[in-house]
Amino acid sequence: MYQKEELGWNSFFQKQTESLKNTDWIPGRVAVQNRNSCTVYTEKGELKAEISGKLIYRSDSNADYPKVGDWVMLSYLENEKKAMIHQILERKTKFSRKVNGKKTDEQIIASNIDILFIVQSLDENLSLNRIERFLVMSREGGVKPVILINKIDLIEDFHEYIDEIQKIALDTPVIPVSAFRGDGMDQISSFVFQGQTAAFVGISGVGKSTLINRLLGKELQKTGEIRDTDSKGRHTTTRRELFLFPSKGVLLDTPGMKELQLWDTEDGFSETFADIDQLSQDCHFSDCSHLHEKKCAVLNAVENDLLSYERYENYLKMQKELEYLEKRMTRNPFVEKRQKEKKISKLIKEMKKRNRDDER
Repeated sequence: MYQKEELGWNSFFQKQTESLKNTDWIPGRVAVQNRNSCTVYTEKGELKAEISGKLIYRSDSNADYPKVGDWVMLSYLENEKKAMIHQILERKTKFSRKVNGKKTDEQIIASNIDILFIVQSLDENLSLNRIERFLVMSREGGVKPVILINKIDLIEDFHEYIDEIQKIALDTPVIPVSAFRGDGMDQISSFVFQGQTAAFVGISGVGKSTLINRLLGKELQKTGEIRDTDSKGRHTTTRRELFLFPSKGVLLDTPGMKELQLWDTEDGFSETFADIDQLSQDCHFSDCSHLHEKKCAVLNAVENDLLSYERYENYLKMQKELEYLEKRMTRNPFVEKRQKEKKISKLIKEMKKRNRDDER
């Protein structure tokens, strides 16, 4: 049996149920997503749930199907100890990427998460560019990012690496940890409050599952070390899954991500590269591309070592990727429809916030 509140239920989801006509449905949270069904945590326990035909019919793309972290409304078949998913409640936050390949569509990695632990390890796979990508997608989805640098036990003087990462992280916390020795576990735990959900993301072998096992105090997830021969991670986590963090909240483990293609990241991109956006305010030309213009404040910062060339180069690369993605999205009617709905929803939220501020 699970209490809704310990799984992350709050007023945001409660308000959505008040207008439902069917009062027999019960809420549940998707813990595991399988091919044709889901494992859902409810106040009646752990249930295997299938997706209703009506919900499948209404879905325009894969993003409209239940994902790990979603709150759903179910009908419960008590005699059979299973359920049917009829509705997905509006997602408060999400962490998404573009699907692999040429198809222009969204892949939701997890939804309704409060904290995104971006896990990197101190080896040859440490990539500042990859961290920046995770930061962009996290902020775009409304999720607070926290960077965990694992395996500090392998390097005696790891602080210089932390300093370099903090430069690109800006105001995002960067925590040095060791899943092997237990360093930093209290700091990680301090970010997760009761009723909150924290997801762990990163490439294979960086220690996501080991960190979760450490936090939970038992080995719930199989783990595998990075191979000594090529520093590549062994795939051990094969699916996304929720775990209850007693007296705290919910932890979500994810499989290693080989690539993270950007998806609809206008706001997240600006927030992640806020330092470059700030520099661009001093460019001579308002439409400066920061490539070859004279009196370009961004290029000037690069030339005077005030902005690293690597960060500048990654900024341009992601900007070009987003421009290409935008062109592809306008050709997909279903994606274009969701983008319009997203903009309308954003405007409504901003209006409500202004009204609350005015009332004060």
